[in-house]
Amino acid sequence: MRTIIITGPSSSGKTYLTKKLNELFDDSILVRTDSYYRDNILIRILSKFIPDIYDRPLSIKKNEINKTIESIYKQDKLILFSNYDFINQKSSRSEISLNFKGENQFLIIEGIFSHLLDLDYQKTINIVCKEEKNICYGRRKIRDQIERGRNNIEVNLKFNRSWKLFYKNIKNFLSKNKVITLDAANKATYEQLVISLQNIKK
Repeated sequence: MRTIIITGPSSSGKTYLTKKLNELFDDSILVRTDSYYRDNILIRILSKFIPDIYDRPLSIKKNEINKTIESIYKQDKLILFSNYDFINQKSSRSEISLNFKGENQFLIIEGIFSHLLDLDYQKTINIVCKEEKNICYGRRKIRDQIERGRNNIEVNLKFNRSWKLFYKNIKNFLSKNKVITLDAANKATYEQLVISLQNIKK
């Protein structure tokens, strides 16, 4: 199984790219790091005082993500996945039976924390989505208002902090690993990526 890491700052096209690749390579297995947010009392209290808490690694259940990935690599009969409800700030879990199809199958791990897991990133296909900051802000503003019930002031504060945090946290990853930088909406760069992945699948 080949692992694809898709990371990038907030609203840079990670989900868009993941969806396109998941549709193209329809036997792919998908893990989203933002499905593994903590929902305990401590995090809820901290969120009242730290606006960017959900952009910090301590906000996710890293051990659970690693266990899910490990179960996938081991091809367990049932894989435990998490899901997070952003409106109600509640987490749920479900066991899913997957259809494993051999070593050329892709595991896609997507999210702002996907480059901070207990993985050997020398062996993964690492993609960093990049986009202009003002475009990302516009996307996040729409998403947060519709999906997460946030007002303009909240969105602006959270976005600016998350942007700084992402580029602070990814420096080490970029310096140590081979990375593909991609504008997910750019047709030429996307097609080049697809060709590369198709060659890997052969």
